[in-house]
Amino acid sequence: MSDTAVEPPADPQVAADHTPEPVWPIPSSLSPSRVSSFTSCPMQFRFSSVQRLPEPPGVATTRGSIVHRALELLFELPNPERTRDALQRMLATALDEYSTHPDYVGLRLTADDKIKFSEDCDQLIERYFDMEDPTQIRDIGLEIRMAADVGSLQLRGIIDRLELDDDGELVVTDYKTGRAPSGRYEQKSLAGVHFYSFLCEAVLGKRPSKIRLMYLSNGETIETVPSQQSVRFINTRTNAVWKAVERACITGDFRPNQSKLCDWCSFKDWCPAFDGNPDLAATEAVERHNALIAVEATSS
Repeated sequence: MSDTAVEPPADPQVAADHTPEPVWPIPSSLSPSRVSSFTSCPMQFRFSSVQRLPEPPGVATTRGSIVHRALELLFELPNPERTRDALQRMLATALDEYSTHPDYVGLRLTADDKIKFSEDCDQLIERYFDMEDPTQIRDIGLEIRMAADVGSLQLRGIIDRLELDDDGELVVTDYKTGRAPSGRYEQKSLAGVHFYSFLCEAVLGKRPSKIRLMYLSNGETIETVPSQQSVRFINTRTNAVWKAVERACITGDFRPNQSKLCDWCSFKDWCPAFDGNPDLAATEAVERHNALIAVEATSS
C-alpha cells in the first residue's frame, strides 16, 4: 500500500472565501455614455461612474439639456400646433425651469453671459425647423427610459424620440447640440443610437427601421439602418466593455488615456497623467463642489 499522501478535494466554500474583494464596487448597469466614458478613459470612468464624484456644470451640457427640454415640450403639443412660435415659447419655458437648477446657477453667468446663452439656445432651435417639419412627425414616445438585462448586466438608456415612419416602422431620433463629427468618427457617434436599437428590440420586440442623429449646431442629419449584425455587435461589445470594467474594479487598475478630451475633463487635477493624485479626488472634488454650491446659495 502506498504511503503517498492524498490531498482532500478542495472545499468550494473555502476557495470562495479566498476570492479577493474588488478594490472598487462593480457597476451593475451600463448606458451608452458610460460605455463611451470607459473606452475613452478608464480613469475618468472611475471618477464619474464608480466613485460618482460630483462634476461642475458645463455651458455646453446645460445648453443641450435646455434645448432637449424645449423640443420635448414642443412634441407634447398636437401636430398642427408645433410651430416656430410655439418652440420659442417652449424654449422660454425650459429656460425658466432651469433658472434655479444647479446646472444653470452653477455656471455663474453674468448678465451678458445669460443673454449670449439664451441666443445660442435660440439659434439651435431655429436651425431645427430647417431640418424637419415637426407637424409631420408621428411620435409615439419622448424621453423614453429603457432597460434590458443581458446576463447579470443591465443595459439602459434614454431615447429622445421614438416615432413611426410612413410604413409604420420604428425610427429612433437623437438630438445633438454639439458639433457634428467628421467622417472618420461618424460610426463612433452612431454607436449610441445602435445601442438604443438594441434596447428597442429587447424591450419592444422590434428593431427600428432607421436611427438618426440630428445635429442642431449645423443642420446635419446622420442616418443608418440597424441590422441583426449591428444589434448583435452592441451585445458583444457592451459585454466586452463590462468585463473590462469588472476587471478594473477588481484590480483597481483604471488607467488614464490622454487625448484632446482631457482639456474638458472635470477631474484633470487628480489625474496621474497630469501628475495628480487620484486618491485625493474623493475629498477634494467634493469640497470643490460644495464650495461652488455654497457660492450659489449665497448669490441666489
